[in-house]
Amino acid sequence: MRLFVVALSLVAAVALADDVLDARLKALESELRCLVCQNQTLAESEAPLAADLRKEVRELAQAGKSDDDIRAYLVARYGDFVLYKPPVKPVTYLLWFGPFLLLAAGIAVWLVVLRRRTRMPADEALDVSSAAVADSDVARARELLEL
Repeated sequence: MRLFVVALSLVAAVALADDVLDARLKALESELRCLVCQNQTLAESEAPLAADLRKEVRELAQAGKSDDDIRAYLVARYGDFVLYKPPVKPVTYLLWFGPFLLLAAGIAVWLVVLRRRTRMPADEALDVSSAAVADSDVARARELLEL
């Protein structure tokens, strides 16, 4: 009976360790990008390469590697692209700050257009002066309308 209790406790300990490992791997896989899908995490992807990477991550974790070691291994092998949130460094500045720069440029252009509109007098904006339309063009238009 005592042997049965010890065996049962070992099975429970292994099951608990597997649950802890699965939770750890799920968290780690949600931080890694699928190299095929590119817009999905490794945990979400159904691509065969993603399955291979999940298997490799599991093997590394079972070998005793920490999460940082696993990330470093994958980055060394596939580059920063494998990370779903790449680090901020000179190579990735455009990736991190590019959208904000584009937004700032769009707002600046919009403000310039608005400022020019407010400076332009209303008469000037709607006026079709004789300099803009030559007398010969006006005569030709009248001639065409009379036909």
